[in-house]
Amino acid sequence: MPELPEVEALAYFLREHAVGREVTRLDVASLTVLKTVSPAWTELHGRQVTGAARHGKYLDVDCAGLHLVVHLARAGWVRWSDALAPAPPKPGRGPVALRVRLSGEPPAGGKPGTGPGFDLTEAGTKKDLAVWIVGDPAEVPGIARLGPDALEVDREGWGRLLHGSTARLKTALVDQSLVAGIGNAYSDEILHTARLSPYATAGKLSSESLDGLADAVREVLTGAVERSVGQQAARLKSEKRSGMRVHGRTGLPCPVCGDTVREVSFADRALQYCPTCQTGGRPLADRRLSRLLK
Repeated sequence: MPELPEVEALAYFLREHAVGREVTRLDVASLTVLKTVSPAWTELHGRQVTGAARHGKYLDVDCAGLHLVVHLARAGWVRWSDALAPAPPKPGRGPVALRVRLSGEPPAGGKPGTGPGFDLTEAGTKKDLAVWIVGDPAEVPGIARLGPDALEVDREGWGRLLHGSTARLKTALVDQSLVAGIGNAYSDEILHTARLSPYATAGKLSSESLDGLADAVREVLTGAVERSVGQQAARLKSEKRSGMRVHGRTGLPCPVCGDTVREVSFADRALQYCPTCQTGGRPLADRRLSRLLK
């Protein structure tokens, strides 16, 4: 799932490539992605793209005061093209859910009728990509519920956010109503960098552990943003994977200590961690509610 760094990079990419262009047409290939009916998507036609921003893991394309807000979910993505095909995508055929056509000429040698723009795509059979057209991003329920942005929370802020929480630390970090922008992948990386167990109780961290958590959040997310911003949209996924130390690396050696990276699997996701770096050498039981194995 695209998280704070990738969505920030996509917003930057659209500011560089889409801002100043006019929306000439929207092609909706999947009506199920649209979560609003008013204003209609046709209201975007003729509006100039005036900005692109991020709210947690939501992408916000500002079209002269009317906002196209996107949550990419697990398998969604933004695919830019300097020369979109003139024919609209066929409903139910292929990964394209929505196409945004923008003003501008195709590159030299491009076919007549083509022009720049971007597709919102979704791979796989589980369709969770969501799009809202709203006058104010706060009208999107998920944005209205967001906690403070992860990059804006300091050491004292983390102390206040986690105070009294009985949730596991991993669960707290990915709770968007608590803090916005961190997902499954970067929470694994943050916990590894901070040398904290994903099963630690969030509200019982020592002062030293809170210091380490705050530093790790800023280090991991800032580093990922710096690696991602300026990349072509098509390269962001591979850039994300290349920067991971434990997430998605089950069975490989930890780059810090050399221990084997372990995994805990749940019904719809998994976490990765290093026992030596994070749990005193003890493996975590592979059950959602289990405690550390003794």
